[in-house]
Amino acid sequence: MRTTLRPRKAVVTLTAFTAITALALTACGGGEDDKGSAEPSTGTAGAPSLKGEKIEVAAVWTGPEQENFTKVLKEFEKRTGATVTFVPAQDPIVNFLGTKIAGGSPPDVAMLPQVGAIQQAAAQKWLKPVGPEAKAQLAANYSRGWQELGAVDGTQYGVYFKAANKSLVWYNSAVFENAGAVEPKTWKDFLATAETISASGVTPVSVGGADGWTLTDWFENVYLSQAGPAKYDQLAKHTIKWTDPSVTAALTTLAELFGKPALLAGGTSGALQTEYPVSVTQTFTGGDQPKGAMVFEGDFAAVNIAQTQAKIGTDAKVFPFPAVGAGTTPVVTAGDAAVALKDTKGAQALLAFLASPDAAKIWAAEGGFLSPNKNLDPAAYPNDVQREIAKALIGAGDGFRFDMSDQMPQSFGGTPGKGEWKALQDFLKNPKDIAGTQARLEADAEKAYRAAAKS
Repeated sequence: MRTTLRPRKAVVTLTAFTAITALALTACGGGEDDKGSAEPSTGTAGAPSLKGEKIEVAAVWTGPEQENFTKVLKEFEKRTGATVTFVPAQDPIVNFLGTKIAGGSPPDVAMLPQVGAIQQAAAQKWLKPVGPEAKAQLAANYSRGWQELGAVDGTQYGVYFKAANKSLVWYNSAVFENAGAVEPKTWKDFLATAETISASGVTPVSVGGADGWTLTDWFENVYLSQAGPAKYDQLAKHTIKWTDPSVTAALTTLAELFGKPALLAGGTSGALQTEYPVSVTQTFTGGDQPKGAMVFEGDFAAVNIAQTQAKIGTDAKVFPFPAVGAGTTPVVTAGDAAVALKDTKGAQALLAFLASPDAAKIWAAEGGFLSPNKNLDPAAYPNDVQREIAKALIGAGDGFRFDMSDQMPQSFGGTPGKGEWKALQDFLKNPKDIAGTQARLEADAEKAYRAAAKS
């Protein structure tokens, strides 16, 4: 996902995830059986002639993500004759689009990283419904759950193009080998592994606390596994309060790690000053003496690992986020959806193309990308690790929920320096203050939900 901005997510619970994604770096032997799914699409999405048509596409992607998405757009240009321009957007993109629309110059298509953003844009009547060609691609290539994420009140607006498995812990294999550590399966084992690595002379865990979204990911994985999906749904809708005992339990669990500065790269202050990209690269820089031995984040961390000398599958390995208590292994996935802000032939053709396997194949080959398109051949991914991660996502079928913070009002769940992001950064700074953290979370959430209800 984004290398500097927040990857968005959806949440899955899979009791069989460990088996599916043993992530033992073994070869995949081909694609999944789709069990009665629609016939695979040709991926051409009709390729209409759009010569002379100009299309603007807005997204917050930067760096390698922007470069790889541009390759997808170039292929669309080649097939249709259209001219497509990438428009860099600021996060939160809904605010950016509001400014563009107010000025009378909205882009034709935008990539929205939140279910809430789609709902908000639809409520403002900014979005145009998906046309028949894109609908056909969605029906052929996507599970019902991914289609519904892009719909509002029964009308399809979004095409989810990019996803991510965000319940992964990447680790420096040389450090593990030197310490005699093994991949943990449970939270208790994870903490024990961290202590083992610490005793070997390497700080065990790298945390990108300068970016508040990474801390929401920590919380959501722990909460989903420990409290279960029913409680998760209730907290996401704010039908239970952040002062609920289930939140107390999750923060208490997180404090078992955050409350031990010696286990965090740079200690508490260092973690709070470390941005996400650095949290990854410092784990795989310095050979067997990195600043941190493990870093929690999604498959997109491969993009950052590629900026080091480490090789995925040998130097950099990965295991599923550990199960907490009696809970199952959680899986959190992200998603960016394409929506049309202009009802033009070009905008609709691009949505149809992005819903096709051919479009997904282009970025998949570059790495740092995961597609919810079930008809994308796993061979498109550049290595066995990413193939296994992708198979786990597709294997989840409709058994997922979209990320909690992305279902919440943006002012609470998705704004730097505010709401949940700020409260969890303060919690990392002082993990003993669980009650105070809950009180601040609830006060901010109540205010945000009340304001959202009035809008």
